Amino acid sequence: MSKTALKVNGRSHTVDIDPSTPLLYILRNDLGLQGPRFGCGLGQCGACTVIINGAAIQSCITPVSTVKGEITTLQGLAKAGKLHPLQQAWIDEQVPQCGFCQNGQIMTAKVLLDKNPNPTDAEIREGMKRTLCRCMTYYRIQAAIKRGAKVIAAAQTAKEVVA
Repeated sequence: MSKTALKVNGRSHTVDIDPSTPLLYILRNDLGLQGPRFGCGLGQCGACTVIINGAAIQSCITPVSTVKGEITTLQGLAKAGKLHPLQQAWIDEQVPQCGFCQNGQIMTAKVLLDKNPNPTDAEIREGMKRTLCRCMTYYRIQAAIKRGAKVIAAAQTAKEVVA
């Protein structure tokens, strides 16, 4: 056991944990963050995805000892009580069916839009291919990503006009 400092969703935490413990277990069990989910435990389904330093990372296979930098979970996307545009788009497009994979879908989509703010359908499919949906809501996911991209672009344009 060793003390490990983590910065999660803008807050600092110190946990006394085995350094080989998967980040997912700490987020869910020690910090009470229920966004990332245990899916396959092999880093193949994407349900456990978090963002670390701008990259989508599968937390179920990431030992806490390897984590360097800011961790963002689904709960960390909302700011000042307002949902992130992707979270709102997920609601507007009625994406979830069972909801199990939605954490991974939204977090992966956030990284995709950060890198490519106006992706084509093919780029969305390519960017999202490692995040699985057992309910097959891929068309609704794609629609929500496109909706979120439009809202984000409009917000950025509004900021530029004001500045």
